[in-house]
Amino acid sequence: MTAIPIRGGRWQSLNAGGHRTALNVFLFIVIAHWAEHIVQAIQIWGLGWPVPESRGVLGQFFPWVVKSEALHYGYALIMLVGLIVLRKGFTGTARTWWNISLGIQVWHHLEHLLLLFQAQSGLFLAGKAVPTSIAQLIVPRVELHLFYNTLVFIPMIVAMVLHRRQSENAACTCAPA
Repeated sequence: MTAIPIRGGRWQSLNAGGHRTALNVFLFIVIAHWAEHIVQAIQIWGLGWPVPESRGVLGQFFPWVVKSEALHYGYALIMLVGLIVLRKGFTGTARTWWNISLGIQVWHHLEHLLLLFQAQSGLFLAGKAVPTSIAQLIVPRVELHLFYNTLVFIPMIVAMVLHRRQSENAACTCAPA
C-alpha cells in the first residue's frame, strides 16, 4: 500500500489555484450536514416531534441514516480531512481561526470514533444501553451535535472571510479580483 502524498500534485493545487473551488465544495458539504441538524432541531423544538421521529430531511426518507454510527463517523472524518488538507491555503489570522475549527473537529472526530467503536463492539460507555460519547454524559445527543457542528462552523467561516479579504498566497484564487 502506498501513501498519498499530500504535499504535491493534486493535493497541493487544492491550496493554490483550486483553493476557491475546494473551499466551496467543502463548505457545501458542511452546510448540508449542519442544515440536517438544524432541521432536526426544528422538528423537535418547533414542531414538537418526538426525538426518534425527528430525523432531519434525509432521515425521513432513509431512517437508517440517523442510526448509522458508521455514516456519522464518515462525515466527521471527511470534515477532519477537509480541515487538514485545506489548512495550508490559509495564512495569518485566517489560519488561526481555521486551526481553532480544526482543533474542535479533532475532538468531535474522537467522540464519533468512540461512538463507532461502541456500535461495533457492543460495549457501551458508562453502562449506557446505546453508544454514548463522553460529552453526551452531560449534554443530550441532539443538542450536543448541533452544538459541535456550530462550534466547528463559526471559526471556519471567520477563517474563510478573513482569507478572502487578506489572501497573502499569490497562487490562491480566493481573494476577489
